[in-house]
Amino acid sequence: MSLRFENKVAVVTGAGNGIGEAYARALAREGASVVIAELDTASGQRVANAIDPTGEKSLFVKTDVSSASSAEAMVMQTIAKFGGIDHLVNNAAIYKGMKIEPLLTINWAYYERFMNVNMNGALIVTRAAYRAMLGRRGAIVNQSSAAAWMGVNLYSIPKLALHSITQVLARELGPRGIRVNAIAPGPVDTEATRTSIPKDYDLDAELRAMPIGRIGQVGEIAALCLFLLSDEASFLTGQVYSADGGSYMRC
Repeated sequence: MSLRFENKVAVVTGAGNGIGEAYARALAREGASVVIAELDTASGQRVANAIDPTGEKSLFVKTDVSSASSAEAMVMQTIAKFGGIDHLVNNAAIYKGMKIEPLLTINWAYYERFMNVNMNGALIVTRAAYRAMLGRRGAIVNQSSAAAWMGVNLYSIPKLALHSITQVLARELGPRGIRVNAIAPGPVDTEATRTSIPKDYDLDAELRAMPIGRIGQVGEIAALCLFLLSDEASFLTGQVYSADGGSYMRC
């Protein structure tokens, strides 16, 4: 059985834990060389070592996605080691331990940092990486969230904006042979989800109301990501795909 990403190079931002780690590990299992573009050194190096202790098919690069210079340095290190980039997953976000406060009163410096990571980060890294993807029939997946349609707190805003960024980039990069889609997960069983849900939020009630009736698993989201990056999705671009157990159905 052939591997879908044999001889391919994939960059996953925020891959030091949670869904991002699941993306990186799944791509590696399917044959890809994987770059862990992560701000936290310990977690990023841990994942890179777990994927390939020899370092032959994995690379950790400390990366701040809100910084153009940091993103460009990550791309240069990727090119130096692997020669180019086939796939990019813009997963990095401030989520675990995020401040959940009213927009009218939240600290403005925190708001700007949050938007620079959660919204601008995907564009910053794409701008840095796309030239290294030209001529390789690659694809990009942006990490959104079902929160984009909920309008519940600060987290909703950049995720909804990311849908528009995805569509605009799909138009701009499609003629250059690069597809761009997004995934919007619902509740997924990660440490970040368990620690970031407001104490007064009844997650169990939400799960009971879902058609599938349970929390999602990181492997289920990773399976969708790999499909969208693969040649099996060669006619798909500019779309946002929900993976939320039927929580938010839209016509």
